Amino acid sequence: MRRELNGQRRELAEAVASLYRPKARIGKAPLIAQLEWMLPAPIRLEDIKLEWSDHRVPITVTGTEPEADKALPLRAPGRRFDRYTSAIKYLDPPSLFENRTSYRLLDVDLTPSNERMTLGLATYFDKLDLSEAIAHELAAAQAPNRKMPRADWSELPLRGLIGDPFDLERRPVMPAIETLTLRRQRDTGKATFLLHWRDPAKVATAAGIYGLIPAGEFQPSSVAAWDKENDFDLWRSMVREYSEEVLGEPERDGSQGEPLDYENWSLYRNLQAARETDRVTAYCFGVGLDTLTLTATVLTVVVMDDDVFDSLFGDAVDVNAEGALVTASESSSVSEGVPFTEESVIRLLTKEPMASPGACILDRAWRFRNHILNFEQ
Repeated sequence: MRRELNGQRRELAEAVASLYRPKARIGKAPLIAQLEWMLPAPIRLEDIKLEWSDHRVPITVTGTEPEADKALPLRAPGRRFDRYTSAIKYLDPPSLFENRTSYRLLDVDLTPSNERMTLGLATYFDKLDLSEAIAHELAAAQAPNRKMPRADWSELPLRGLIGDPFDLERRPVMPAIETLTLRRQRDTGKATFLLHWRDPAKVATAAGIYGLIPAGEFQPSSVAAWDKENDFDLWRSMVREYSEEVLGEPERDGSQGEPLDYENWSLYRNLQAARETDRVTAYCFGVGLDTLTLTATVLTVVVMDDDVFDSLFGDAVDVNAEGALVTASESSSVSEGVPFTEESVIRLLTKEPMASPGACILDRAWRFRNHILNFEQ
């Protein structure tokens, strides 16, 4: 069933989007958000304040309730797995499947002059136990010969148990950060972007579809107490993902027992220097929920001048731990990316299997292309 799920994630997301109020949908992508979660225009990433909460918020819906039975496979006659992550581990484990500490999203308010997010701690498997279970539930509800998926609340008891998808205290919501990376040619103003194919054999979520790169969970680099604070920064998390996904470097997981020294890390230091001179600029569009899994993603774009990009990422890997980078047929290197043109954007949004967060970012980036490519204020 997971193979069937991964083969039709986009279609399932479109089908289940009809169950949520139309005004919550962000553009054409199967992504939903509260009004105060999305910005009317992109703002610089550094303008968003992260607030820490030590208050433990109990998780009401965990994915272990009786309503989850349709999504939990049998592990023995008459006995089901108690958690969806246990089923994945024993029946269909991807190469990357670790339970890591994650930042838990507790509140979002991106209204002008009050842009902030409040977060605490939970674990990655807390997220998967519910998000992948409701996706599985929807896939399992489809008739064998049905050409197009459909969604009906009567067939989705676990999803129904969640209730309001924007109630961040009722269920575990651990956000990912997905980034459109634009390589801007200073002399022409034209741009290309990085595209990623997520290999179902390697990843547990958003498998078998295209996504933007880098993309990753917003997590501390280790379980050490100091990393909880040291890594509590959207940009730092994004730079770690650039290192791992674009350059193919080992994951900085804190295994050395010392906090990551960002200021003395050459990649981070060089990107920071370029940000200070506007040769690299990071923007945020807001936070959205994928309709299929109800997982949250911080929607971002990073614009890099071509000379900066080429010096730092000119040796981008073809294949990484989660899939493969995609390039235009006429390009000689994956670092050249895909042309950021109306034709490319429309094709990806309408004809290719693309994850809803990436589709939303790409759509909004094209809409605000003059702003983000020219650094209009």
